[in-house]
Amino acid sequence: MSSKVLMSVKDLQVYYGAIHALKGISFEINEGEIVSLIGSNGAGKTTTLRAICGLAEARGDIMLEGKSLLQIPAHKRVHHGLAQSPEGRGIFQNLTVLENLQMGAYSRSDKKGIQQDLEYCFGLFPRLKERVQQVAGTLSGGEQQMLAISRAIMCKPKLLLLDEPSLGLAPKIVSQIFEIVKKLNSEGMTILLVEQNANQALKIAHRAYVLETGKITLSGTGQSLLSNDEVRKSYLGV
Repeated sequence: MSSKVLMSVKDLQVYYGAIHALKGISFEINEGEIVSLIGSNGAGKTTTLRAICGLAEARGDIMLEGKSLLQIPAHKRVHHGLAQSPEGRGIFQNLTVLENLQMGAYSRSDKKGIQQDLEYCFGLFPRLKERVQQVAGTLSGGEQQMLAISRAIMCKPKLLLLDEPSLGLAPKIVSQIFEIVKKLNSEGMTILLVEQNANQALKIAHRAYVLETGKITLSGTGQSLLSNDEVRKSYLGV
């Protein structure tokens, strides 16, 4: 794992009207890491990802490989190496599995590389290959989550943003999704994981940050936060 900083977020602030949703948070993600953001509903986790992707107006700075993204429109941040699997999956319901994956690669022109990444996704999620011509809206919730992650992978991102990948899924599928996240990381993918399932998120994270009402209140390695009494009481139910 590299110690080179891939993304640096500095004094990030977001307002929704009079609501101060993010109150000056700062954090870093190093190349090759899984960094988890945990916190309760309304803490600002999804808002953080929206700001990184350019979907929420933000103050402060967001730097990727030393370059500020703040003035770059959302649709162009993909070209700079960001891809998100959003909360709620956000798949194209009326398109097939294959068409959804092809949409993930819309910014690419390397046909050979696109085909290789398609096969890579099918290797990660064989069920998608079995359903390649199926309309995405008819997939199960777990299959739709697999598709959302795969579509983001097809962007060939430098940083993969995962927003609540376990939401609404059966425990067996949740375990499978987290194993895939670990596999992606072991093969070189840098990941920012937003997740309410704090136990799972901290188990696979190299480092993690705790968000409470728009502020980072704790940070450390995933293992150190797993054993932190405050985290255990507030987020792990023990």
